[in-house]
Amino acid sequence: MGRRRIRPLLMICAALLAVTALPAAQAGAEAGAGARTGPDRGTGAGVGPGAGGGVDVRRHTAARTDGGQGARPLDQVVPAPASVRPEGKPYAITSRTVIRVSGGATGAASKEALRMAGQLAELLRPSTGYRLPVTTRPGRDGIQLRLVGDRKLGSEGYRLEADKRAAVISAKESAGLFHGMQTLRQLLPAAVEARTEQPGPWLVAGGTITDKPRYAYRGAMLDVSRHFFSVPKVKRYIDQLALYKINKLHLHLSDDQGWRIAIDSWPRLAQYGGSTEVGGGPGGYYTKADYREIVRYASARQLTVVPEIDMPGHTNAALASYAELNCDGKAPPLYTGTEVGFSSLCVPLERTYDFVDDVIRELAAMTPGPYLHIGGDEAHSTSHADYAAFMNRVQPVVAKYGKQAIGWHQITGATPAKGTVAQYWGYDRTSAAERAQVADAAKKGTRLVLSPADRTYLDMKYDKDTPLGLSWAGFVEVRRSYDWDPGTYLEGAPAGSVLGIEAPLWSETLSNSAQAEYMAFPRLPGVAELGWSPASTHNWDGYKHRLAQQASRWDQLGIDYYRSPQVPWPGR
Repeated sequence: MGRRRIRPLLMICAALLAVTALPAAQAGAEAGAGARTGPDRGTGAGVGPGAGGGVDVRRHTAARTDGGQGARPLDQVVPAPASVRPEGKPYAITSRTVIRVSGGATGAASKEALRMAGQLAELLRPSTGYRLPVTTRPGRDGIQLRLVGDRKLGSEGYRLEADKRAAVISAKESAGLFHGMQTLRQLLPAAVEARTEQPGPWLVAGGTITDKPRYAYRGAMLDVSRHFFSVPKVKRYIDQLALYKINKLHLHLSDDQGWRIAIDSWPRLAQYGGSTEVGGGPGGYYTKADYREIVRYASARQLTVVPEIDMPGHTNAALASYAELNCDGKAPPLYTGTEVGFSSLCVPLERTYDFVDDVIRELAAMTPGPYLHIGGDEAHSTSHADYAAFMNRVQPVVAKYGKQAIGWHQITGATPAKGTVAQYWGYDRTSAAERAQVADAAKKGTRLVLSPADRTYLDMKYDKDTPLGLSWAGFVEVRRSYDWDPGTYLEGAPAGSVLGIEAPLWSETLSNSAQAEYMAFPRLPGVAELGWSPASTHNWDGYKHRLAQQASRWDQLGIDYYRSPQVPWPGR
């Protein structure tokens, strides 16, 4: 009886919390835990750029008092949504909130939606302290995940609708539900990332977001060859990529300094070729079980793994492992430096193609995604004729095993096969002739992934004082990384030839997660926005404020980052 008398009082308290703005409490929650390194970080709100759908979101910067009641405005997320319509009162997550999976989904789709609902519950439970049960029972309240038949949303789009009764994420496919969950996550206070109970309140601003990506390919590359990154470290990076709707993880699995994937038919590649790294460290490699675990973990976060075996150059680890792959039959020593362009597979040697076939066959068999990257850059020790002959022979091998080849843009100097994708990594000093070669291939049907080194290479130093990274492509500050348009970047290439964008992170100077994160953040979210958001939303003056608001979230997640003077960080 005593419990029944107390319950109405608890319900009244919960209702008051749901409709009352508590700025001080929210500020305390968003401040969260301090970063692992760097000065104390406060919290703050910035002004967002114009969103798609003809909405001038500068008119809605008062959303915290215009019905938002302390909730983060709908437009204040990264990447910028395509369309934002603020309206009505916020939705409050309380002790009574349930997560509902609905929309008539059946079979595998239903299981996937339920799995995602479980992921969302796991994220929200520690910080809110609420049970947040997942149910398929119908209802009009709670957080709802709905698989619907709206073709306008495409395979990755979603709609997020919030009012005082419910927060509803609708999508045509499970990827859209997941991306909508990331937007919901960013709309909540940064303290939601904490693994211990926080005070709240947990408000989602009222209104509607309708969103889908500009490009189908939105990638990030992690070089695990120069320095080896263990499975847990790769998973950590995957989690960070997923928050910003990146959908491709390109793993650079082989280079002069190390071979990082087990190949049963050529076991010394990993056992010997993977035994070192830049600087002479112990290196390492992924077993097939390790690789499949990375693929599984990435897939659960809507990322497709794109494995790369770099050929015919960048192959010293392979050549050192097997003397028979060398034209002179002599294996070179393992290499732990950082020079490039000195190694090459023996193009005239038939045994080379046995090796290539075996590696591609085994790698394709454990890679469910459609792409397999064959490298092709900096083959300075391979003649042009040999290079073209090699690439023209290897591309059909990729197709034979059911995959679509990707090559660095030098592959356009050979004959790109139908379906081959060229990844452009040139920069401002790249010659006009080389740019034209890529553009001409694009005009003939070759799709492009853009990774201009002086824009998207995350290992480039921010400035002369950056303690990590390289500078051969120049210094790349946060604004330079963000302030360009993939659709018009490469002169002469049709806008429709651009499949997407990718941010590579090379690891010559990076040996652990903290170092990788310092170079990736805060540039990575900007590259993600270029790949996801409509060109009409790209506006540096607005973006830098939305980016600054991410700082408290990174602090909660333990992500180290560069405090660029170009960004108005909270407390600065």
